[in-house]
Amino acid sequence: MVSVFCLFCFVLFFDSFIKERSKVNAVPLKNKKASSFHEFARNTSDAWDIGDDEDEDFSTSSFQTLNSKVALATAAQVLENHSKLRMKPERSQSTAADITTNFKVIKSSSDAQLSRNSGDTCLRNPLHKQQSLPLRPIIPLVARISDQNASGAPPMTVREKTRLEKFRQLLSSHNTDLDELRKCSWPGVPREVRPVTWRLLSGYLPANTERRKMTLQRKREEYFGFIEQYYDSRNEEHHQDTYRQIHIDIPRTNPLIPLFQQPLVQEIFERILFIWAIRHPASGYVQGINDLVTPFFVVFLSEYVEEDVENFDVTNLSQDMLRSIEADSFWCMSKLLDGIQDNYTFAQPGIQKKVQALEELVSRIDEQVHNHFRRYEVEYLQFAFRWMNNLLMRELPLRCTIRLWDTYQSEPEGFSHFHLYVCAAFLIKWRKEILDEEDFQGLLMLLQNLPTIHWGNEEIGLLLAEAYRLKYMFADAPNHYRR
Repeated sequence: MVSVFCLFCFVLFFDSFIKERSKVNAVPLKNKKASSFHEFARNTSDAWDIGDDEDEDFSTSSFQTLNSKVALATAAQVLENHSKLRMKPERSQSTAADITTNFKVIKSSSDAQLSRNSGDTCLRNPLHKQQSLPLRPIIPLVARISDQNASGAPPMTVREKTRLEKFRQLLSSHNTDLDELRKCSWPGVPREVRPVTWRLLSGYLPANTERRKMTLQRKREEYFGFIEQYYDSRNEEHHQDTYRQIHIDIPRTNPLIPLFQQPLVQEIFERILFIWAIRHPASGYVQGINDLVTPFFVVFLSEYVEEDVENFDVTNLSQDMLRSIEADSFWCMSKLLDGIQDNYTFAQPGIQKKVQALEELVSRIDEQVHNHFRRYEVEYLQFAFRWMNNLLMRELPLRCTIRLWDTYQSEPEGFSHFHLYVCAAFLIKWRKEILDEEDFQGLLMLLQNLPTIHWGNEEIGLLLAEAYRLKYMFADAPNHYRR
């Protein structure tokens, strides 16, 4: 009798609920979408913020088509399930735990990609496209910095051992053949020889092995001479704004990796960035340059640390080791920025030109994607500015950035010219997801939260191959495909 009464109450409640939802749904949802970038920006936090919550909105149209028979059948099913659960309390507890897990708060689309269960039925419709991704071993959100293929390949194959031996032969020769070193480095540099290879490819070390030790000693002393000469001036009035901005930005640098939250590491970064800024007054410090220190710091730290470095306590290193890492990071970052300094001068003209070039390139590579952006009034500057300013570091895990920079340092003008084709290949990589989005806000949210957290060497290798193909097709024939 109690069951029949409960069933009757459930039907009445469900019927009234449907009517109420129908009234609410009389207001079209289209009116609620952001109609401009400014409106979108006011209502949306930066995708880099780790505190952003992803709202879940569910389609309510299905409620309008339900009738009393469906409600009655549903209610009966609920009562039947309830009876079974009362008979099996242990199973009830595990089911409740599963529900709690499935409905946990997701901080970002990258995090959602890791936690999403293929059996969930209450996901947002626009995210169904993620289910087509191949199954891969899960890599933690605080992703490993060390080399790792997302496909789960073994750390060292026979082919990789052969490549490592070839690198060692090149690096130990009296005069290293830099052209051959670039050729070998393009598909990736083994972790064991990456520090010395990067120093050579960046132009920081000479090819002659006999001069390297003396050069390192001289350049490291020169850097710490700059520290003694200039660093105390950070408290002077005309440098206070620069230092204050650096001091604010440093804790934001890779906030999910414990290594970069250590006070000693942050002090090192502050010195590197401040010295670079006052020695380059044409640009000074610009937000985004702080990210460019991290790959060099990690690579040179790995020279002294065999384990994964993301949780390594740098206070375990000697003072001489820390000084070497700091100085080498400064000089290699300086070499990089010498080639793209117009990205950071007043009004950042280098970035403006690169974004414009990206738009022109995409219009020739994939006209459908280009027209899709135009239809929904998405400007390339709204998403690609960060790609150019931070060299895709905000879009990729740090381990992927390190692998990407192996190739950038092997390419002529890798950080400027070749980066354009990498950005184009990266954008077209997501063409299906882009074309599935049919409003301004959805497109911007997608482009600011691309699901790359699972990426490894395999994905970066494919991206670089496509970028090279695009460069081969378009770089030397800029008007060949012009409409």
